[in-house]
Amino acid sequence: MIIKNNTSKLIVTLSFLLILPFVQKQWFNLYSLNINDISFYSILYYLSGAICPSLVCLNSLKNYTYYKFNKDKIDSIKVIKGKRLLFLVAINLIFLSYLIADYIYINFDLILNLFLEGINVPKPDIQQLSFFIFLISILLIFKRSRFLLKKIILINFILISLCLWHLQIDNISVDDQFHIYRYFGLNDLNLINLFILVTIEISFYTWSFISYKTNLSDWIVPKPQREDIAPFLNIFIFYFFIIIYYSILT
Repeated sequence: MIIKNNTSKLIVTLSFLLILPFVQKQWFNLYSLNINDISFYSILYYLSGAICPSLVCLNSLKNYTYYKFNKDKIDSIKVIKGKRLLFLVAINLIFLSYLIADYIYINFDLILNLFLEGINVPKPDIQQLSFFIFLISILLIFKRSRFLLKKIILINFILISLCLWHLQIDNISVDDQFHIYRYFGLNDLNLINLFILVTIEISFYTWSFISYKTNLSDWIVPKPQREDIAPFLNIFIFYFFIIIYYSILT
């Protein structure tokens, strides 16, 4: 029953996201008739830019943050330990920490370039970046600080999304002075923002699996089972529809 209810809610949410861009375009057309005046439709159009990012954050916080895995029965043959586990922990932790640090920097860089001209945040050098990666890695190890980081990431996503919405409404072009420019080799800033978040979501899930309960203290992690792949599919399906939303909107 719970699975059925969750599936129904997801279908309703995704259906809404597919309809929303067409509604937003109608609001924009009505807003364009009196573009110099503040009207009901102009307010609706401006505020509608926060709907999709808010839904993304709520869904991520509910479904892609507090993971639970089955540890009741661990087959001694189907485990990861020793040097292989060390390599897996190091790669995932460093990669996720780098993504988070860079994503937060993108936000600061975007806001300062848009609203505080003349104030530039220099890109961190290797030593500074290493320090931030180390700090974030420490926070990711502990459960509460890991969840706090996830919330910061989602707030970061909303802020970047709203900045990009502001750019789109005011027809402000982004050049190479913005760190987000040509990220992943893409031109669509909304997709760049989304792809970074999806990459973080996948890496966060992987780290949640590795560090679940006493895995790190026992220095043993069970190999992923079939049911452990389901969240990956859930993430891809949900964000696929978000990509469709932004593709229709642009």
